[in-house]
Amino acid sequence: MSEPLILGIETSCDETGVAVLSGNEVLSCVLATQVDEHARFGGILPEIAARAHVEAIRPLVHQALNQAAIHHDELDAVAVTRGPGLVGALAVGYAYGKTMAWTLGKPLIGVDHMEGHLFAPLLDHSDYEPPAVVVLVSGGHSMIVHMRAWGEYHVMGQTLDDAAGEAFDKLARFMGLGYPGGPAIDLYATGGDPDAISFPRPMQGRPYDFSFSGLKTSVVTFLEKAKTANSVPPLEDVCASIQEAIVDSIVSKTFNAVEATGVEIVAGGGGVLANRRLRQKLQEEADRRGVNLLLPSPQLCTDNGAMIAAAGRYHYDRGVFTPWGSDVDPNLKIGQ
Repeated sequence: MSEPLILGIETSCDETGVAVLSGNEVLSCVLATQVDEHARFGGILPEIAARAHVEAIRPLVHQALNQAAIHHDELDAVAVTRGPGLVGALAVGYAYGKTMAWTLGKPLIGVDHMEGHLFAPLLDHSDYEPPAVVVLVSGGHSMIVHMRAWGEYHVMGQTLDDAAGEAFDKLARFMGLGYPGGPAIDLYATGGDPDAISFPRPMQGRPYDFSFSGLKTSVVTFLEKAKTANSVPPLEDVCASIQEAIVDSIVSKTFNAVEATGVEIVAGGGGVLANRRLRQKLQEEADRRGVNLLLPSPQLCTDNGAMIAAAGRYHYDRGVFTPWGSDVDPNLKIGQ
């Protein structure tokens, strides 16, 4: 029996992603980014994001099908992000995916965006399976999930304010490094000393929860005082120290969860996991503890259609499809 062909569509924020999967094999994965449109504003404007999705989605779907060398009639299902995310951006992809599925007479599978990130490691690691601790860190979310079984998720901890990616973006904007902030800080940090400045590691009394707003305040206060005293450290050292504080928080809380659950697999997803220092320190700690670290390639950490198709394939195999009368849910919670 041949593997099902699943079309995945992702439009939760500022990137339009479309992919075709045959089982867990990625036949095509194409992306239209909106970085240039939003960079001049220093952040994402929802109306611009939605309009860019409208312009990109149809040609991207055709491109993905052409690269996969299949006709749309050969698809077995259409999986599309239903939430969480920006309501206008979600609506564009969901309406297109629903219309396409209806026209083709194929099942519609509405996918939780964060569940998509949770399934992303499966595209690079065939040995990825529960039980596992999965750390999901992106521009809008930071959480630690104990995946007891496929489809059975227990959120052990999450951010109480800013997400990790949001902290990177806000601090980069304050320092004049532009948008998106994570890659900019990662780049400058390469030449810096991560121990140059001792920024706080917040929420140490709560083993699995994150908080990055206090770190942001600490950095701003430090730089303002340093500027007044005419003693601002090298930008590379500031970036390396900021990055180290965020990375240390993510790594320590992830492995607190590993210790509490006794799992032997750690996985992850979300754009922040493209950060080189974070990947390095997660690997070092995993090696030290003798657990298996399974991270997606950096390209599959950021939002993409392949992860949505992978999660969609899981629901397809179980025969769980989304009603035609459904709509997007910008506040969707994983496991709902």
